[in-house]
Parts: sequence; structure tokens; C-alpha cells
Amino acid sequence: MSRRWTARLALAAGTAALLVLVVFAGFGSLLLMGVGWAGLVLTAAGGWWILTHTGWIRVLAVLLVVAAPIAVLVLYAAAGLLWVVLVSVGLWALAVSAGRAALVEDSPPGMPEQSVSPAERPFLIMNPRAGGGKVEKFRLAERARALGAEVVVLDPEHRQDVAELARRAVQRGADLLGVAGGDGTQASVASVAAEHDIPFMVISAGTRNHFAMDLGLDRQDPSTCLEALTDGVELRVDLGYLQAGPADGGEGQVFINNASFGVYAEVVQSPAYRDDKARTILEMLPDLLTHHSGARLSVRAGSTAMDGPQAVLVSNNPYERGDSAGLGRRMRLDAGELGVLSVRVGNAAEATELLLRGGQGRGLTVATAREVVVEADAPVIPVGVDGEALMLPTPVRCRLAPGALRVRVPRRRPGVPHIAPPMDWRRVRRLALTMGRVAAGRGAA
Repeated sequence: MSRRWTARLALAAGTAALLVLVVFAGFGSLLLMGVGWAGLVLTAAGGWWILTHTGWIRVLAVLLVVAAPIAVLVLYAAAGLLWVVLVSVGLWALAVSAGRAALVEDSPPGMPEQSVSPAERPFLIMNPRAGGGKVEKFRLAERARALGAEVVVLDPEHRQDVAELARRAVQRGADLLGVAGGDGTQASVASVAAEHDIPFMVISAGTRNHFAMDLGLDRQDPSTCLEALTDGVELRVDLGYLQAGPADGGEGQVFINNASFGVYAEVVQSPAYRDDKARTILEMLPDLLTHHSGARLSVRAGSTAMDGPQAVLVSNNPYERGDSAGLGRRMRLDAGELGVLSVRVGNAAEATELLLRGGQGRGLTVATAREVVVEADAPVIPVGVDGEALMLPTPVRCRLAPGALRVRVPRRRPGVPHIAPPMDWRRVRRLALTMGRVAAGRGAA
């Protein structure tokens, strides 16, 4: 189906959703919408109170979150209009889905790639524990050695400095560095590759594989990444750096995905987090969200200032906000700008606004910048860097080195999935009508 007809489907489904309410519920449709919105508001407020309180208030908030939507459904059923609501909601969901699909092709083109000759002395580091044992499951070490690579499989019983292993390999003449492991391990080795301006290769053997996903690699079968050794192309991508403290004059800590500050970074620093994640989060969130514990942050991203946010995410290139799976995809890694997401929610009303407006509201700041400075009322703050928990002195400066990393990827790879942009009814309407007029004009000519 063409984008024009997809946009028309969105408009038709949206109109039908409203007509179903008006025709079958009459003036009661306004009451239906009011009851539905009231249920959403109470549920969102209850969710905020769950996160920011303990004891009996949290118990009451849980009851509210459960009772509010049930009460709304009971009221709809008692009025004999439950089916009307369900049909209307279904049509509205179709309208939003079709509208976002119609806007997909507005996405920018992919990153440019360059054909290259195979590396002569590739050196790969593999973590046998990564991804629940993917190195062994897919026989990655044996396959890489058969393709001529030198492979070091890390000893899970002894901590090893992967950056030092990579440096020694370069000294011995390695002309490509690669990693089968998590994003933190990849970042450490990527910094060495960038330092010596030699290609870096990613093998998607980690748990989340965020960097591999944004490079368009196959995350289901990491063995396909080894094709980069024999039939690869090269991408030039940006690299993020953290410089901590007033006297840090070096390159700093590298990040390939993101650095997080605030609530998440505070929680993962807790010794209890690894043993019981859910309980630790519920215990720590009330004080962190209300600023009764943890450092108070102040962030400057270019000309944009953010005071007292509870959570800040600084990413190597901006994340796509239309990703329904959450913050996990970047269409480009070579745009030369840091992405910044800052959340500051002070009460239940602000939390409700943020939820009901689909992640848009006064509590959320979205920005891009060449440099981001994070200051705090504490000399040292926790920072999550590509999933690794660190303690860094303040201020922390985040910057981007454009095109600093050469990445070798297979010529044939799945590619980065297209991400549907956030719904924009004005653009959908314009797309549905304008393209039709253009086509009509061409036919008349």
C-alpha cells in the first residue's frame, strides 16, 4: 500500500472511531470520554504515588491503579456501551498505526559505507559469558580462527583488562580489533581501535546488543557478523567521551551508546541491586524521585539548561523517540551530535501529563548538542556508562568525536529497522491530500 493510501486509511479510521462514539452513544459519548480520561488520570497518579511513597500510601496507590480501570470498564458495561468503546479504541489504534506507517519514509538515509579489503591480522576478544553463552553456542571462536583471526577467549574466573589486550595486539601488528561481548567491553576495545585508527568489528554476542542493532547487524545469529572478516564494508561512526572533574585533560571515558545520570545510575550502584533488582528499585525510588537522597543535578546542553532533573540520558547520537520498544534505536551514528533526554517530574499532575501526552510534556526535555556538562551538589556522582556502573568526579563533560571510529560490518546484513515517527495528524492529513493533488496534476498534464 502506498504512503498516500496508508495516510488516507489513518484519516478514515480516526474519523470512524469518533463516529462510532457519536452515533451509538449520542451525547453520552462525551460522558464516555470523560470517564475514560478520569480513569487514565487516576491510574497515572496512582503509578506516581507507588514510585514516590512507601508503607500504607503505596498500598492505597496500588489499589487505585487496579481499581480505576476496572471501575471504568464496569461503568461502560453497565451502560451497555462497552462494545462501542472497544470498537472505537480499536479503530483509533488502527488510525495511529497507519498514520505512523505513512510517515516512515520521511526517515533519513542510512550511513554511507565504503568497500575495503579483508584485514590481514584480525584480533578478536570473546567473552564466554556474554549473552548467556552465545560464544560457545554459535562456535564463534572456532569459526573466527578458521577465517584467520587470532582469538582470545576471556577467563570468566579472572578479570582481564580487555583494553590492554587490544593494545598488545596492535603492537604485534593487528590491523583489526573485534569483540564478542557486551556494550561495555565493546566500548573499551573501540577506544583502542579509535586511538590507533584501525577498524573495529562488533560481534552481536551480548545480551542487549544496542550498538550492534544500530549498526544493522543480525542479533539473532552472531556468527553472521564474522562475514565482515571476508566480505566487509566500513562505516565511519561517532564516538562519545566523558571527561570527569575539573582537572581531567585526557581523552576520558569512551561510550558507544549512552551515559546515564540520576535515578538509574544511583540504583545500579547499590550493592543490593544485583541480588534483588525489583525490591532495590522500589526501596530507593521514593527518596531519589523526591530529592531526599542522591545528588541534585544541573545540566547544560548547548544553550539549553536543565535544573534538578531526576534522570538524564546523554547518547552518542539521538535516539528515535518513535520507537515503541523504548529508547533503543538510533537511525544514524554519524550525525555528529549528542542526544539528551532529561526527566523532571515533581508531582502526580506532571507525571500524569507526561503519560497522557505520550511522553511529551513539561517534565521531559529533549535536546541535541555538541557538548553536555553535568554538574551536581556532590563532588562525586554515579554514572552508568554503556551499562557499567562508575563513580566520577564532577563536573562531567560529555562530548562527541565525529567519525572517530572505523567499524567493519558485513556487506550483507539486516540493516537498522525503520522506526515509525511519532504520530502527527497534520503531516498525515497533508500527505493524504497533497500527494493526491500532485498525482491529479500530473494526470492533467
